[in-house]
Amino acid sequence: MEQQTLLIVDDTSANIDVLAGMLKADYKIKVAKSGEIALKLAKSAALDLILLDIMMPGIDGFEVCRLLKEDYTTRHIPIIFVTAKITAEDELKGLELGAVDYITKPLNPPIVQQRVRTHLALFNQSRELAIKVKQKTAELAQTQLKVIQKLGLAAEYKDNETGMHVIRVSHYTHILAKAAGMSETDADMLMAASPMHDIGKIGVDDAILRKPGKLTSEEFELMKMHAQIGADIIGDNDSEILKMARVVAISHHEKWNGSGYPYGLKGEAIPRIGRIVAIADVFDALTSKRPYKRAWSIEEAVNLLKQEAGQHFDPQLVPLFIAHIDEVETVMHSFKD
Repeated sequence: MEQQTLLIVDDTSANIDVLAGMLKADYKIKVAKSGEIALKLAKSAALDLILLDIMMPGIDGFEVCRLLKEDYTTRHIPIIFVTAKITAEDELKGLELGAVDYITKPLNPPIVQQRVRTHLALFNQSRELAIKVKQKTAELAQTQLKVIQKLGLAAEYKDNETGMHVIRVSHYTHILAKAAGMSETDADMLMAASPMHDIGKIGVDDAILRKPGKLTSEEFELMKMHAQIGADIIGDNDSEILKMARVVAISHHEKWNGSGYPYGLKGEAIPRIGRIVAIADVFDALTSKRPYKRAWSIEEAVNLLKQEAGQHFDPQLVPLFIAHIDEVETVMHSFKD
């Protein structure tokens, strides 16, 4: 069985060495000496558990936990706080933020090893349960997915795009979400939500959507409104899929360098699921034939993604997408227009 991967986060090298020494015989160990580095590692590596110090300069452990738990792509990773001093109020705060446990210093190796084993076992059981639930509810999930896809198609009928666009984008999204470390459950949910990314085009004038030439600045301003219109159509819901769909609709035209719309968000301020769908959406648009353009080759589209990494697109996500281009190509051939 492949070793599971732990991330140890502490600003003191000695503390990292002590924890790593207790666990390295049984697990792959990654380390981060700041909250900022921990956040980057959590989004670039597949982690099974995080051991997180609370008192750190810059972003403290509580804030790291909060940011990881509010991100759909990292919220599934169990977090154990490791701390020297802990009050009842601090312990409650950490648990409310989503941590699964606390380990107090000085560290006792058998207790640390047992706590880690216990929470990894619970994490594995949770994943297995999610798979079983998915199997049991497959028919309902398929029905729900088809309904959402049909809503996505409603927007495409007003545009020059084809019905297969939303299907391909949803599959590309799933591939990238998994590569980015998203749990199977959340990746499936994002796949189901992504067809509604352009639902707001229903509210844009047909003459603008179907214009074969370049839009005027006034027309483009009207076109940009579809992101907000889409979010308004989806609205506020208790449904997790529709919550995701709303985030994607409002954020998938934002750009990493802040030049996107509707809010001009920049970098990490853009929801990561919006950044994932942005790559999937643009790649499909480039590689699809339209009345006003030829279909680009995969190589041409990949080169554009590389050029725009750090400008239009998240520079961490672009290499992950390219690394799975064989899977992307399979989807492309399976769902031709």
